[in-house]
Amino acid sequence: MAQTQSFDVTSGVDLQEVDNAVNQAKKEILQRYDFKGQKAELEYDRKEGTLTLTASDEYYLNAMWQVIRERMVSRKVSIKNLDRGKLEPATGGAVRQVVKLKQGISQETCRAIVKLLKDQKLKKVQAAIQGDSVRISSPSRDELQDVMALLKQQDYDVELQFGNYRG
Repeated sequence: MAQTQSFDVTSGVDLQEVDNAVNQAKKEILQRYDFKGQKAELEYDRKEGTLTLTASDEYYLNAMWQVIRERMVSRKVSIKNLDRGKLEPATGGAVRQVVKLKQGISQETCRAIVKLLKDQKLKKVQAAIQGDSVRISSPSRDELQDVMALLKQQDYDVELQFGNYRG
C-alpha cells in the first residue's frame, strides 16, 4: 500500500516582522516633513494582534497607512492579512482606525478550499479542516503539487501558506 503524503494550508503573519515594520514606519513618520506639527500616532498591540492608527484627519491617516503598507511589503508581510477597520472619531477632532492582523484561515475559507478540491475531482486527494488550517493528503506527491498550484491560482481573503509537509 502506498504511503500517504500530506501538507497543511495555513495563513498568518510573522509578528516579529510586523513589529519591525511598525518601528520602521514610526521612524519614517517622525522624520517626514508633511507630518511635522500633526498628530500621528501608531500603536502595535502584539497580544491582541492589532495596529491602531491615530491622526489629526483622514488625509494624514491615509498617508500613515501608505507608509505602513510600504514597510510591511518591504518586510514581506502580506497586506491581505491586514484587515482595516472603520474610521472612528478620537479625542481632539482626530480620527482613529484599528487594523487587525489575520492569523489562521476562517472557517468559510477552509470550507471553500475543501469544496474547490472536491469539485476538481482529483483522485485520492483528501482534505480535512483542522481548526484554522486545512490538511491535504494523497498517496501521490504529484497530486499534492497540483493542489498547491491550484490553490495559488485562487484568490482568498488571506495569503495561503503551505507547510508541515509529511512524506
